[in-house]
Amino acid sequence: MTIIVIKPGLLSTVQDLGRFGWQHVGIVPSGAMDTDAHRLANLLVGNGGAEATIEITLRGPELEFEYPTLIAMCGATFDAKCVDAKGKIFPMPLNRPVLVPKTARLRIGDVRHGARAYIAVAGGIPLPLVLGSRSTYLPARFGGHLGRALRTSDRLPLDRASIPLSNARFASLRRRRGTPIDPRAIESVAWSVPIDSLPHADEAPIRFIEGRHWRLFSAAAQTALENEPMRIAPESNRIGYRLHGPRLERRKDVDVLSEPTCLGTIQVPSDGMPIVLMADHQTTGGYAKIGEVASVEIPRLAQRPPGMAVRFLRCSLADAQAARKARQARFAQLVQTIAWEFIK
Repeated sequence: MTIIVIKPGLLSTVQDLGRFGWQHVGIVPSGAMDTDAHRLANLLVGNGGAEATIEITLRGPELEFEYPTLIAMCGATFDAKCVDAKGKIFPMPLNRPVLVPKTARLRIGDVRHGARAYIAVAGGIPLPLVLGSRSTYLPARFGGHLGRALRTSDRLPLDRASIPLSNARFASLRRRRGTPIDPRAIESVAWSVPIDSLPHADEAPIRFIEGRHWRLFSAAAQTALENEPMRIAPESNRIGYRLHGPRLERRKDVDVLSEPTCLGTIQVPSDGMPIVLMADHQTTGGYAKIGEVASVEIPRLAQRPPGMAVRFLRCSLADAQAARKARQARFAQLVQTIAWEFIK
């Protein structure tokens, strides 16, 4: 029982919530860039939030499902279609549970809104655990599927219980709506979940707290970071988002010792162009740290594609913690709502 990769897309990798407890030996957590969308995809197929999913970036793959499978695709909006065994094409419903028929192909094209989406399957993707996680860490080539991005003809394993789980879970969803399952066609539900991390026209700035080296930077640099838009550079990746904008200069040249870094650290190299460290970031660094992006903002930042403008807003540690607590409360309520749909 496998998922067959017909086309790999631009960058498709297997990710979960990451591997923790190893940064002291140089191994970062990695994991999904947008953990909210990853967790929601899992919840929509009845999994726990930590099961592995397929993270797709900017241009999606084409995947074939050998057997009827309950899947969900959450996050950025992609041009996506499902093609059944007879060649009939169905629009792929996003951000909701979908039962695809036997030998159906999921064709995912270019992104329309956002940057990344996550494909979850009932029962998860049971690849081997590496240091407690199935996440792909591309720089070191381990985890996920052979430590790399997916390629044509790859086969991802499914749990042996995937077929009965898919049928049973979708049967519960449909019984609550009073409609029987039709095994001949793609099936979904009439509701979907909101994806709060996607960019909007009235976008609020990305909040950050002062970094360890905030006072090493000039007043002009501090003001620019808070008030001037930065643009995500094309060379950005899962390690870090490089930003183009005003040059952030220091008050004076002072040597900065290498020290620990974390997800969301805003480093400023000698050229004055900041880098926000993302999921595959290094564990230490010697660049000055002007700020730390609030954890609540990481999913929003992860959904910004190259070329998009980003604004930042300085906040206090207490404000960042309050925002995180409020998000956790909203997410917990959404989890309960989704779980209710699976009750028989």
